[in-house]
Amino acid sequence: MALILLLAGLWALAMSDLAGGRSVARAATTERIVTNRFSGLAIEGYDPLAYFIDGRPETGLPEFEAAQGGAVWRFRNEGNRASFVAHPEVYGPQFGGYDPVDLARGVTVAGNPLFWVVTGQRLYLFGREENRDRFAASPGQFLEQAISRWPELEEQLAQ
Repeated sequence: MALILLLAGLWALAMSDLAGGRSVARAATTERIVTNRFSGLAIEGYDPLAYFIDGRPETGLPEFEAAQGGAVWRFRNEGNRASFVAHPEVYGPQFGGYDPVDLARGVTVAGNPLFWVVTGQRLYLFGREENRDRFAASPGQFLEQAISRWPELEEQLAQ
């Protein structure tokens, strides 16, 4: 119980407006976000803009964070953080980081930030390398079904 209270206190401190003497940036989206259940970090602390800018996952830094959707997002610099806060629906992983191939099958599987594709100017994460490769070969085949099934699956995640 003491550990839970300690973690809750640390979380509140990290999210307070006085965190590190700076404001914690906040962004908005309506999707459920895959987070590390121990750290609260989205996409394991990788900078979501790095996929677009650098063409690879890059670890974000604790001094550049934004709180959004119940998750903490990390960035490599203030410019990336500001861009994300302004447009989380563009730079955040689609479907909240859930694997679109599995969503198309009607199940929710958290994506791994090391298995990814940027297509149609959007980031997608995958639970398995095989799913990433199948999706990359034919995104439209999976997106139509994933998009149609996502609202119901997202609702189930909230329960």
